Amino acid sequence: MLKHELRKNYKSKRTNLSVEEIQTKSINLANQLLEIPIWDFFCFHTFLSISKTKEVDTLPLITLLQGKDKDVVVPKVSGPNTMKHYLLTDRTRLKPNKWSIPEPVEGIEVPEQQIDVVFIPLLAYDTLGNRVGYGQGFYDSFLSKCRPDVIKIGLSFFEAESEPITDVHENDVKLNYCVTPEKIFAF
Repeated sequence: MLKHELRKNYKSKRTNLSVEEIQTKSINLANQLLEIPIWDFFCFHTFLSISKTKEVDTLPLITLLQGKDKDVVVPKVSGPNTMKHYLLTDRTRLKPNKWSIPEPVEGIEVPEQQIDVVFIPLLAYDTLGNRVGYGQGFYDSFLSKCRPDVIKIGLSFFEAESEPITDVHENDVKLNYCVTPEKIFAF
């Protein structure tokens, strides 16, 4: 399958989810993460959800991480295909950007090399760990600056595509895991 076809298909699939389904699935997904061997790490990066596009709600994940005394880091778009990363605290003020993504207004910047685990937004993925995002390259650029051993975990409401994504580029960064409300895919 081609990325543009998958984007269209999975945007449509998400549109059909109710608010209640998103909440329940997001909580179940966060609980699935307890089964992955990541809890000895300290610094976790997560996206903040775009509710209007019906992304996985990361609030249950953030609550889980904070309950385990982990540092939670969130992104802020800083230029074309680039992001800066800030520690999320009780005092962090968030403001939606032009894509309706909540972002920290200011805060303590965290270097990419300090991050141990990254939770990645996506639209689709295959059984080889290739992922389809929104096509802007923000996460590929960010992940290329992280340590080689950073753990990359996609979050999805849906199962993996059985057919490989055919238009993968050399700069596309593969996932280590993808977690759904019902299953964990390891790559």
